[in-house]
Amino acid sequence: MLGGAIVQKENTRIHKASSCNWHQKLNYMTTPGDEVEDMFILLNEVKRQIPSITAVSSGAIASDYQRLRVESVCSRLGLVSLAYLWKQDQSVLLEEMIKNGIVAITVKVAAMGLDPAKHLGKEITFLKSHLHKLKELYGINVCGEGGEYETLTLDCPLFVNARIVLDEFKIVLHSSDSIAPVGVIHPLAFHLENKEKAALSSDNDKTNDLVHEKVGSVIEVEGDCSKGSETPSQSATEITDLVEVKHERLHISRTKKDNTFSISCWLQESCQTFTALHEDLAIVLRHIESQLTRCGFGWEHVLYIHLYIADMNEFASANEMYVRFITQDKCPFGVPSRSTIELPLLQVGLGRAYIEVLVANNQSKNVLHVQSISSWAPSCIGPYSQATLHKEMLHMAGQLGLDPPTMTICSGGPAAELEQALENSEAVAKCFNCSICTSAILLTVYCSKHIPLSERLKIQDKQDSFIKHMRMLELDKASPCEVVDPISLYVLVPDLPKRAFIEVKPLLFVSKNADMANVTAHNLSSTMLPNCWGFQKAHWHDSCIQKCVINGKICAVLLSITSDIIAKICSESLGTNEDHENSIMKGHMERVSRFCIYLLDEVVMENGFSWEDTMTLRVYFPSLDMTMETLSLMFTSAFKELSEMGRRVQIGSEPMFNIVPVLGAGRSASMDDVITCELLAQKS
Repeated sequence: MLGGAIVQKENTRIHKASSCNWHQKLNYMTTPGDEVEDMFILLNEVKRQIPSITAVSSGAIASDYQRLRVESVCSRLGLVSLAYLWKQDQSVLLEEMIKNGIVAITVKVAAMGLDPAKHLGKEITFLKSHLHKLKELYGINVCGEGGEYETLTLDCPLFVNARIVLDEFKIVLHSSDSIAPVGVIHPLAFHLENKEKAALSSDNDKTNDLVHEKVGSVIEVEGDCSKGSETPSQSATEITDLVEVKHERLHISRTKKDNTFSISCWLQESCQTFTALHEDLAIVLRHIESQLTRCGFGWEHVLYIHLYIADMNEFASANEMYVRFITQDKCPFGVPSRSTIELPLLQVGLGRAYIEVLVANNQSKNVLHVQSISSWAPSCIGPYSQATLHKEMLHMAGQLGLDPPTMTICSGGPAAELEQALENSEAVAKCFNCSICTSAILLTVYCSKHIPLSERLKIQDKQDSFIKHMRMLELDKASPCEVVDPISLYVLVPDLPKRAFIEVKPLLFVSKNADMANVTAHNLSSTMLPNCWGFQKAHWHDSCIQKCVINGKICAVLLSITSDIIAKICSESLGTNEDHENSIMKGHMERVSRFCIYLLDEVVMENGFSWEDTMTLRVYFPSLDMTMETLSLMFTSAFKELSEMGRRVQIGSEPMFNIVPVLGAGRSASMDDVITCELLAQKS
């Protein structure tokens, strides 16, 4: 079914000798002669004859192989893939199909417990109880999603005028395997039985009335559609000359880890020229692309992308530019996951686009990219995926409070959006056999400034109650699991996609082993580290730190610096008559930056990690009475001094941290930190 219209293709001529599934890998690439190209040719002709068609509906339930091929064709034709059966309970679906008058017989069986002599040609109504028994015994898919059986529909509510009656057939045995024999039915004779007479005694009158009302939506497509055409897309190489940029406007940061590292690029705003968001984004993407090329990498090596923009009103044009650089063809192993938020970039003197990419030097990633609209979780229509698993870390795309089947923001305000976003995140996590309530390392909650102050604290309460409830459900299951205590970070931003109040970005640990005995929040070492800059270990230091440590694998740290903490850091030099906040901004941020590096260094070293293990280091700051460049220089100077003290910190031409301007951030929904540092380290 396409966009509400049923398209009959019997009279459509497709000039192919004998199309086969030549491309048998999971992720489909355009392959001449493959049966998928027949579908492309047909739908291209359908779109030409019926321009109002915007979507294609398929019956994929659990088969990624099938779904990805439909999505590939839809993507090439600019159509939306609808898969409302996706991830639905197959037992429930089977019951609903029978209940709604679908009469289907098996025409192929190929599974343990299905005998061609006994079970071929039987209606699914007759086989229902046997299929459920086989599910219990052998774990088969009761709807045949694993190829256990194939069916032929003889009657259903959409067959308005007649039903198919199979008069004669023969059984052909393809395999006489003693455990799982394979047999198929070859129809020899059939006829159509008029339904008008039988309709008088039908118990399904309401369904028939509904179908008769929709009969005008059935359109027959005829003609020679052997010549397919695809609209050529503008490649990144064709847009590289859109805007010339002075080198001094470009800024780069990069962590120093060899195998998994982050690269960020942003522009210093120029007072002399005005550029649109998509132009700044083209410059930044092009520069990151050149950085990747210089390292011997490409977009296929990128795991995750943070897309920061200055104005969410220009998101559509920015996204058009984004998809010119990052395409399915460039990322054969899966497109990166992505989070998009608006930041106050112009207010701190930056350009209109700021990009951060997480890069891996190998392609051992597992990408989940579902473009079909379904009831499972929000679709990702375009070159960005729901989640990317790499070396036991699951990087999940930013999740809005979207109702999956309608792709609209749910009603009920910020707390309701948060709950829906967490439910969406949980649906994605389940695909990787984990849960956000037991496996999350870090939960970042982006909050729009449009959330009323009275609602912000409710967001934190809602998150805590949701995680607690889900955790109880997980721990009640038969197989016990270890629990990771996540760090929570709240970030206040000007706006989010679709004018949402909330966007959740989870980071999860997915253990390769059944047990996660290495999960701990305790220090690995009590080794006394030399004091830096005269800072002495104090009990209140612990109040600044949240951490999640997977022994020998992952170390995530959140450092929260409030005004009260700054007062303690600078207690000896703060004047009693000075305005407290202004004195912090003007006189003491240099010491605060050193304290941040000192405390992060202490936590990293005590837990058996080093700065060389750092994948990302972000410094969130609200709009202070200083430029982003000034703050960056302070942190750069602190790292140089740390290196001179003998710490293993690689100092290069680019800083290893990102300064991220925000409206507020912190470990609580009040988001009143002066500085918040987020560090993620992983052992190779």
